[in-house]
Amino acid sequence: MAEDSTIQPTPPASREPIVLTEEAKKLHKSLLLIDGHNDLPWEIRTKGSSDFDKLDISKMQPKLQTDIPRLREGNVGAQFWSVWVPVQTGYDGTALLSTLEQIELVKAMIKRYPDDFELALTVDDIERIEKEGKVASLIGVEGGHCIEDSIGNLERLYGLGARYMTLTHSASLSWADSCTGDKISGGLNPFGVHVVETMNRLGMMVDLSHVSPATAHAALDATKAPVMFSHSSASGVADSPRNVPDDVLKRVTENDGVVMVNFFSAFIVPNAVDTWETGKKLETELNEKYDKDEAAVRLQRWKAQNPLAPGDIHDLLDHIDHIAKVAGWRHVGIGSDFDGVSLLPKGLEDVSRYPYITQGLLDRGYTPEQIEAIMGGNLLRVMRKVEETAKELQKAPASSK
Repeated sequence: MAEDSTIQPTPPASREPIVLTEEAKKLHKSLLLIDGHNDLPWEIRTKGSSDFDKLDISKMQPKLQTDIPRLREGNVGAQFWSVWVPVQTGYDGTALLSTLEQIELVKAMIKRYPDDFELALTVDDIERIEKEGKVASLIGVEGGHCIEDSIGNLERLYGLGARYMTLTHSASLSWADSCTGDKISGGLNPFGVHVVETMNRLGMMVDLSHVSPATAHAALDATKAPVMFSHSSASGVADSPRNVPDDVLKRVTENDGVVMVNFFSAFIVPNAVDTWETGKKLETELNEKYDKDEAAVRLQRWKAQNPLAPGDIHDLLDHIDHIAKVAGWRHVGIGSDFDGVSLLPKGLEDVSRYPYITQGLLDRGYTPEQIEAIMGGNLLRVMRKVEETAKELQKAPASSK
């Protein structure tokens, strides 16, 4: 659309800390904030033994980036909780079981805190739950290794409430290439295309975070519904393999999808990206040259000498600006990756800090309509179109592939 391609947000001359105004507070309180990706369930599993008595998130939890008091302070209206499990589980045959355990953990959280959370399965659910003063809680499956090469497992996860699946995580699958894995299929093989088609039929959003550019293009070729990137930023600002290149961004516009920006410093701060990628290469070299313990010592020594630059909230806003210029403001969203990352920009330390994004966008000249869309409205549009596409596809017989 014309206004998408001509928007010219203006970065401030000064990159001083953002000061929250009454105008921004009022606007932020009025909008429906939807975050596309939060890894709190895995943190509860590993730091609290999946036990909310041991890690009670109704209270402030300094070891976490997310808890209920700070969700309230940040005015989070809807949250996709990631039910991520390590890629290794795909190799040892426990990926599906572990994912089912994570889904049960999300549901246990909702049951434990009924005044604060409610499971959402549709756009109508999101809007109703948020109006009731709760956080609409959605489930996102992170990594196609979780379905263990089974369409039946994919359908099962949808039936249990998952409303998106990231096609890959950090390693490539037999049917889809990761941005940080080997080139196996060159994008999607026929089974991978069938996965995308099945997700369209179910009404499950196709999440292209973590996939290679070739996989993204193949998925965009295959899908009949808008896609999402639940937690990815812009390669044009910071050249991380985890970010979305401009040629894919332009196709997101054509597809009417959304890219939900990731907050991890190592993905969004140019200098930090360079340090992170150098460290990854060094880790591989050390593991080939030394035993496990010696390699770890040497890597830790290098990291101490080469710390990552955290950057600040302006770095995140630069990514929003870039996506808004290339794809259009109707195709930008928020996908923090809170509790899944080790370093965050100054000013974005936890889930209480979302109002400062609203302020930063106002400072750069975005209109309230555009800010409301970026902070949640764009994801609602994508999800609703996915639901509508599914209804149309379900009228026809399912593919026999």
